[in-house]
Amino acid sequence: MRTRYALFVMLAAAGLVGFGPAALAVGKDAGPAARPCGALRLTSALPKPPPGLAVRQDVSIGSDCAPRFGAVRLVPVDRAGRGVTQGPRSAAPAADGSHHISGWNEMYDCCDIRMTGLYTTSDWTTGGGRVVSAATVVDERHNREPWKAGWTPVSVTHDTDCTANCADSRTEAHADFTYRGIFDATGARYANSHHSYVGLRADGTVSCRFEVELRHTFVGWNWRHGCA
Repeated sequence: MRTRYALFVMLAAAGLVGFGPAALAVGKDAGPAARPCGALRLTSALPKPPPGLAVRQDVSIGSDCAPRFGAVRLVPVDRAGRGVTQGPRSAAPAADGSHHISGWNEMYDCCDIRMTGLYTTSDWTTGGGRVVSAATVVDERHNREPWKAGWTPVSVTHDTDCTANCADSRTEAHADFTYRGIFDATGARYANSHHSYVGLRADGTVSCRFEVELRHTFVGWNWRHGCA
């Protein structure tokens, strides 16, 4: 798929293919039903997986421009996807001890190329029915194209309401991206915003919630999110 995408980029740059909806229908969903879609907002909440496993869900944009929610799946951490970090393993969540969780919130195009992504990595310690300390690191990834084009981060922010001696610790992370490149030279058509919410609890459990807002979508796009 990447070779096909690169070939399309070169042909488009040479003026041998157009920029309309038919030209954009490149990838596994290309065909008569493939077409651009409008704005879309998606949200999902996932439970913390058992030790050594990751919980993930994929949501694809169908040929009718409606989201297709895949099943919530448990997979080994090493097969979870990009941006996943492993922390200390324990047999089960413990009231007292050290804990780790990482989350990913990504958009892929119809050629299975990651366009934009937001990632969180959290470590916290618990004891005496409290969150003793908590820290969450936030990162982003975006796809660039030749000639200084492609996706560009506009802002990446996060806020944690409590980092020491907490009943629980909640972090909100946000990343906004714009696009100017081979599929839209104006920079006005595509924009992705990712939102990740992580709740760290005193009993060693955690909540992971994800949202994505898309200014425009396209058949075959895929939202991938999860925590491990």
